[in-house]
Amino acid sequence: MDLRPVLSWETGEGKSYLIPALEIPGFIIALNAFDRTFLNDKRTEEGRKTYSTNPSSFWRQLTHQDWTFDQDTFQVNQFGHPYEGATMYGFARSSGLNFWQSLVYSNAGSFLWEMAGENSRPSLNDLITTGNAGSLLGEALFRMAELVLEEGGSRPTFGYEVAAAAISPSTAFNRAAFGKRFDVIFPNHKPATLWMFRGGASVDTHSNNISAKVADRSREGIGILEFSMSYGLPGKPGYTYHRPFDYFNFEVSARPTSNNLVDTLTVHGLLKGKRYGLGDNYRGIWGLYGSYDYISPYLFRVSSTALSLGTTGQLWVGPDVALQGSILGGVGFGATGLETDVVEERGYHFGATPQMYIGLRGLFGERAMLDVTGRGYYVSSLGPDHDGSESVFRGHALFTLRVHGNHALGIQYSESIRQTNYANISSKSRSEGTISLVYSFVSDRTFGAVEWRDSAEQ
Repeated sequence: MDLRPVLSWETGEGKSYLIPALEIPGFIIALNAFDRTFLNDKRTEEGRKTYSTNPSSFWRQLTHQDWTFDQDTFQVNQFGHPYEGATMYGFARSSGLNFWQSLVYSNAGSFLWEMAGENSRPSLNDLITTGNAGSLLGEALFRMAELVLEEGGSRPTFGYEVAAAAISPSTAFNRAAFGKRFDVIFPNHKPATLWMFRGGASVDTHSNNISAKVADRSREGIGILEFSMSYGLPGKPGYTYHRPFDYFNFEVSARPTSNNLVDTLTVHGLLKGKRYGLGDNYRGIWGLYGSYDYISPYLFRVSSTALSLGTTGQLWVGPDVALQGSILGGVGFGATGLETDVVEERGYHFGATPQMYIGLRGLFGERAMLDVTGRGYYVSSLGPDHDGSESVFRGHALFTLRVHGNHALGIQYSESIRQTNYANISSKSRSEGTISLVYSFVSDRTFGAVEWRDSAEQ
C-alpha cells in the first residue's frame, strides 16, 4: 500500500523537494555521459577532455572558481543551455514546486553542470542562460503540456500523454515514474488562449551582407514550420493573475536547414502583476515580465534573457473588431553573433542589453487577423566586451485570412537588422528580409478575441 500523499496543487500537499534534488544530478550525469560518448569529447585549452570529468575535476572547479565567458557556438550557448535548464526546471515543477522554487533548482542545476559537467573553465554566460532563461522556457512548456493533459480529461489517453511528453519530457518522466503521486493535472483555470500551427514556404527578398565569409542565399526558397500560443489573454471574466505566467506568449519557428534549424524561439510572461480596466471596452494587465528570446536569421543571431515592465491588453473598437497588444521595456543579458570566425566583424558579443517589445494584433471578427511585432535590442559594452556595442531590430508582420472552419491562409514578412559599432572597425550593418506564404490551423475562429461585454462580472 502506497502511503505517500497524492500531490495537491492548491495546498502543496504531496510535493517533493527531495525528488528533483536527486533527479537533476542524475540528469547531469546522463547528459555528461552522452556528451563524452557522442560529441567526440573535444579538449580544453589546458589539454583536458571537456567531458571527461571525475570527482577530482569537480573539486578543482569548485575550489578554483575560474569563471569566464565562453565562445561556444551560438546554438549551444543560447538555445542548448536554456533547453537544458528548462528540463531541470521541469523536474522540480512537476514534483509540485512553484515557479520560484523551481527557479532555484534550475539555477542550482546550472551551477552543478559548470562544476561537474565539464572540464573547461566555468562559464558565466551559461550560468545565466541555463538557470534563468531555462526557467522561463520551462514554465511555458510545463503550462502547455498540462493544458494538453487537461484537454484529455481526468484520464488522458495515450495520444494526449505522448503530446504532453513531447512538449515537456521531464513532466512526462515524473508522471510515469511516480504514478498517481504526480498524475494530478495542474489547474490552468481555463485561460483565454489562441494557438496557431503554420506551415509554408519562405523566400529572401533582400540580403545585405558585409562579410564574404557568410554566403548570401540569393533568394533561396525554403520550407517553414511555426507554432505560437497566447495564454491567459486579458479580459476573461473570473480569470486571475496570481501566479507567474498566468499570462505568457510563446513562439517558435523552424526551417529545415543544416546550419539553422531553429529560426526563432521567444517567450515572455507576466511574473508579478494585476488586472485593470478602462471604461467598458478595455481590459488589461500590467506588471513585471520575464522574457527569453532566441532569434536566428541567416546572417546573424541575437538572444536575450531579460526583466521588463509592461502591459498587455485588449480594446473593443467595434461590435466585432478588437485590438490586442503588448508594450514591454526592460534590460537583460544579451548576446549577438555570427556563425563564422570573422574576428574583425565581432563574431560574438555579450553585454547588458536594454530592450523593447511592441506587439499589436488586429482582430476582425471570424474573418481575418493582422499581427505586427517589433523587437529592439542594444547589446552594450557593459559586460565582458568593452570596445563597442551592437543594435538589433527584428520586425514581423502577419496577415491571416480564415477560409473555412479553423483553416486559414496567410502571408508574413520579417525584417532583421544588425548595426555594429566598435572602436577597431567602422560602423557597419547587416539586414535580411523574408516573405512567407503559410497555411494556418487556428484554435479559435475569432482569433483569440476575449468577450466580456455581455458579462455581469467586469
